[in-house]
Amino acid sequence: MSKIDQSAKLASAPPIPALAYLLTGCIAVIGSNSLVLGPIAPAVASSFATSVPGVMTASAAFGLGTSASALFLARYIDRIGASNMLRGALGFLAVALVASAIAPSLMVLVIAQLLAGIAAGVAMPAIYVTAAAIAPPGRESGTIGVVLTGWTLSMVAGVSLSAVLADLVNWRAVFAAVAVLAVIAVLGLTMASLHDIRKNDPAPTPLEALRIPGIVPLLVACGAFMTAFYGVYGYLGDHLHTGLGRPVSANGLAALAYGIGFGMAVFLDGVIDRLGARRIMPFAYLIVAIVYLAMAAASSHFGLTLALVAAWGAANHVGLNVLVTCLTALDPARRGTIMGLNSAVTYLAVFVGTTAFGPLYSSFGFAATAIAAVLLMLIAALAAAWRILLPVQLGKDES
Repeated sequence: MSKIDQSAKLASAPPIPALAYLLTGCIAVIGSNSLVLGPIAPAVASSFATSVPGVMTASAAFGLGTSASALFLARYIDRIGASNMLRGALGFLAVALVASAIAPSLMVLVIAQLLAGIAAGVAMPAIYVTAAAIAPPGRESGTIGVVLTGWTLSMVAGVSLSAVLADLVNWRAVFAAVAVLAVIAVLGLTMASLHDIRKNDPAPTPLEALRIPGIVPLLVACGAFMTAFYGVYGYLGDHLHTGLGRPVSANGLAALAYGIGFGMAVFLDGVIDRLGARRIMPFAYLIVAIVYLAMAAASSHFGLTLALVAAWGAANHVGLNVLVTCLTALDPARRGTIMGLNSAVTYLAVFVGTTAFGPLYSSFGFAATAIAAVLLMLIAALAAAWRILLPVQLGKDES
């Protein structure tokens, strides 16, 4: 197919469905809960007369719950239906958030966040499955790109407003507000009346799902990509504060820069649809590697670092878009299982990235973490280019 034919096909494709924007809100709700604890941790610690690291065990519990749930429960999405699972998971998330808001002790907050993670581990794969199912032909990457901007909303609005709400009202109001948004999302999904395509066959176990052709190199790419992100992002704030002598508020600027870059990259989604996600993926990850290399070189300059953080957000948007697009195209009948494995690997990367990069940052500084991220992104690019283990024929990619 010629480039002219591809462009004409994209131009004549139906618009992105309105439901995609509702799914954007669902991502924003989940992302907000996963990101807000950091900014309000000092207030929570003061309330419970404990330390900030102690409070952050609730965040670790959320990640653990998400990873386990995505691994063992998301596979039932294909049998029960993505929209049914999504409504149930968001309803359960709302209950867990209310429990977080009224938690009388740190232990109760940790348990509540563990339950919130279990809900998120099902909800996120269900969102991606639904996005792939409703995407018009030729607009798969564009539809998924719109949904992914929910992470921008959670980072820019969620992180920023959570600290303000905690100061003006109370930290408990933050969880209460996110709970209300979760309920609104459930009502919106109910009114949308989505029709699920269910699979009657037994849901495959995680090990069985690894036999799906092409999934292993994509999961390797996912693991390297996400480990690099969480390893660098986890220590960026401390680098800006202690390494460059900037106030803590500079961390908010970094989050804002990343979120803006991530959101603005939605305009590149049409290019992905036109050229094909599978074809773009290795180059997308090489670009992310170049951004990390530039961040290492500019680590002593605050202004350049902020500018590169924005570029980092844009590059990561493209990298995440092509990853989700390729994963959901592997086997439409088993999308729930596939995206569950993706979420499990992602939240394992949260643990690996923050744990493994910590000693590296403490011993050699922020530039060393960025260099380590470069190496991981080269692994991701190689995995994405390994076509022998990625035999799935995506029509628009091979045309």
